[in-house]
Amino acid sequence: MTNVAIALLVVLLAGIAVLVIATVRTVWIIPQARARNVERLGRYHRTLEPGITFVVPFVDRVKALIDLREQVVSFKAQPVITEDNVVVHIDTVLFFQVTDPRAADYEIVNYIQAIEQLTATTLRNVIGTLDLEATLTSRDRINTALRGVLDDASGKWGIRVTRVEIKAIEPPPSIKDAMEKQMRAEREKRAAILTAEGARQSKILTAEGEKQAAILRAEGGKRSAILEAEGQATAVDKVFTAVHRADPDPKLLAYQYLQTLPKLAEGQNSTFWVIPSEVTSALEAITKAFGGDIASAVHRAAIEDGGRGSEERRALAHH
Repeated sequence: MTNVAIALLVVLLAGIAVLVIATVRTVWIIPQARARNVERLGRYHRTLEPGITFVVPFVDRVKALIDLREQVVSFKAQPVITEDNVVVHIDTVLFFQVTDPRAADYEIVNYIQAIEQLTATTLRNVIGTLDLEATLTSRDRINTALRGVLDDASGKWGIRVTRVEIKAIEPPPSIKDAMEKQMRAEREKRAAILTAEGARQSKILTAEGEKQAAILRAEGGKRSAILEAEGQATAVDKVFTAVHRADPDPKLLAYQYLQTLPKLAEGQNSTFWVIPSEVTSALEAITKAFGGDIASAVHRAAIEDGGRGSEERRALAHH
């Protein structure tokens, strides 16, 4: 093989290599939700959209791939001083999305680092106006303030901040111990209050129950007395009606009085008792009916009674 043939072979191989390289640099396939910026002769020319596209080789330069999907980045804890001079460490999580590939590539060198630094300075400004207690309980307020500032600042970078979250707020160990003691004291206080309220409610319910029971007992006694009185009144009324319907004569009444006298004498304190004048009249009537006097009638009644109350009846006879 001559030198000319070797030279032609080298030229042919070089031409093939250049053709392959030119073909590779001409045809570009962009994945979905991605983008690439193209520079022509050192200046921005256009942005390649997802799909297949062609560029001019050796004239156009295709830059690195840019992700257009929503991304999340977690920043390390930032020391922040609150309004009451307490140093707390705050971890933040940021959600963002590239909306303008050209601005994200040419307006800022490193938008992730820029967002991190902007988040730290914004946190210092926001937390500096809050005390420790407000810092621990105002996460929504802090998130809203951070999102507003970051969204305004990153808009010119082609970045849209969709969400900012406070992942953790860590106070100093001494403050944490004091907070735990305070929480423990509050819980013990709440438990003591609940116990006292329970005892108070129990006593109130017990008193109410006793009151209701006493009222019910009184109502029952009252009702029982009323019913008993009504029963006695009804019995007396029936007896009185029956007696008047029978129209008894004085002899029968005198006999009933004599039947009652032994019962009056049975009492231990019955040393003195009064006999109505009607009894005397009835006794006179019955003695006339049996042909005797009052003393004889009383004496017969005493004999029938077995001698009980004889002295009282003799005193009555003497009267």
